[in-house]
Amino acid sequence: MSNIVTHYIVTVVTQVAKLYPIFMIEALITSKTRIKLLLKFFLNPSSTAYLRSLENEFQESTNGIRVELNRFESAGMLRSFHEGNKKMFRANTDHPLFSDLQNIVLKYVGIPKIIDTVVSRMGKTSEIYLTGDYAKGQDTGIIDLVFIGEINRSYLVTLVEKAEVLINRKIRFLVYTKDEWSKIAYDDKGLLIWNL
Repeated sequence: MSNIVTHYIVTVVTQVAKLYPIFMIEALITSKTRIKLLLKFFLNPSSTAYLRSLENEFQESTNGIRVELNRFESAGMLRSFHEGNKKMFRANTDHPLFSDLQNIVLKYVGIPKIIDTVVSRMGKTSEIYLTGDYAKGQDTGIIDLVFIGEINRSYLVTLVEKAEVLINRKIRFLVYTKDEWSKIAYDDKGLLIWNL
């Protein structure tokens, strides 16, 4: 498929995603394994995995997962490297369609709608982190977020409830001030999805 046609398809899909983000991926991609791999590697591009770990995570056979990994790698969308005797995979952030695919995945999960609905109205937000399963690229239906800043917590609850209806997913959240957040000693504070 030529780059022009591919770009056109991604543009159309992105426009459709604005209207119907929840059902868009399932309508276009019928392979559930392919969808899980897109979420795994394009939601958080620093995610790495090997075949057996994906088998355990997805609860699917290695054959189906291997076929899809090979397709993504052949298309240049995933890169592989060896870590000991394991062949590890990671998203190819240099691929010309990487940002388009990542935007589609983020829209599928509902991240832009959460940000649009919540951030602009709740106070002085400096950062938002995606944590939990979605930060690992796992679609569990529950989005964990950490909000940093001087935030009206009671109003945030109302806004999160509205966002949950828009994206058809449950949202759990924590709120920290900048000082509180700087004192937290997590190795991995999550995936930064918004900042001032």
